[in-house]
Amino acid sequence: MIKGSYPALVTPFKKGKNQKVDYPSLEKLLQFHIDNGSDGLVLLGTSAESATLSFAEKKEILTFCIDQVKSKLTIIAGTGANNLPQTIETTLLAESLGVQYAMIVTPFYNKPNQEGLFLYYKELVQHTNLPIIIYNVPGRTGVNIDADVVIKLANLFPDRIVAIKEASADLIKASKIIRDTPDTFTLISGEDALNYPLLCVGAKGAISVTANVVPKEMKMMIDYALEGNHKKALFLHQALIELNDVMFIDTNPIPVKQLLHDIGLIGLEYRLPLCKTIKDKKNKITYIYKKFKDTVKQS
Repeated sequence: MIKGSYPALVTPFKKGKNQKVDYPSLEKLLQFHIDNGSDGLVLLGTSAESATLSFAEKKEILTFCIDQVKSKLTIIAGTGANNLPQTIETTLLAESLGVQYAMIVTPFYNKPNQEGLFLYYKELVQHTNLPIIIYNVPGRTGVNIDADVVIKLANLFPDRIVAIKEASADLIKASKIIRDTPDTFTLISGEDALNYPLLCVGAKGAISVTANVVPKEMKMMIDYALEGNHKKALFLHQALIELNDVMFIDTNPIPVKQLLHDIGLIGLEYRLPLCKTIKDKKNKITYIYKKFKDTVKQS
């Protein structure tokens, strides 16, 4: 069962015309999360600017990270596209490289209906072997998978459809999914602002943007909540409110890469159409991060 804190890792790039993947910085990020107790990592998700990565680059990133981590962290790979054969191809690649789970986003731009979503995941189960995490993020994809479809998939394919990264900000929907899916199925928060509330209604962890920069504190908050220590979990949740918010002051992963640059872990490079944030937003990101660190340090 997937449980705990899973930072949605960014992809560092080098300066230059081709903006190649910066593997020395990627190695630093991996070690940062090993040292700070993250349970696993999500590679090639939204925060990784995966839409700008070629198939060859995705293969190189997965190979490098799996080799560096050496089973110290659970690896989840974002393998979804809005093209079924492409999703199957990338998922089979991830499996061949030793990834533990495939995170497959609801197809974007196509705007499928609910039956189309059901048939899409059913087809994936028949042509791939990795356990699948459904990724529901309607703000990015333009489609919101219904609770009933998730429940149906989880009950029909309990060994294959094993979790959902839920980023619709709908606590009622999340509660229904948790109630009506098998005990082996996991709901993981995909909305940092709601990590703690979702844990309170039965979620088992978070795939987090904020955990890129504060992995230790995010892991502590999640562990406290899962242990039932709600006083300490609530304190960290409240301390994280503004930091979670400022991580989305601009399009993800613009703010989180800015902060990772500020603390010396990566260079500040984005692939177009993403670009650097404006000065006022940059200053706010820096201020909120420092405020969070000071709050936790004084507790």
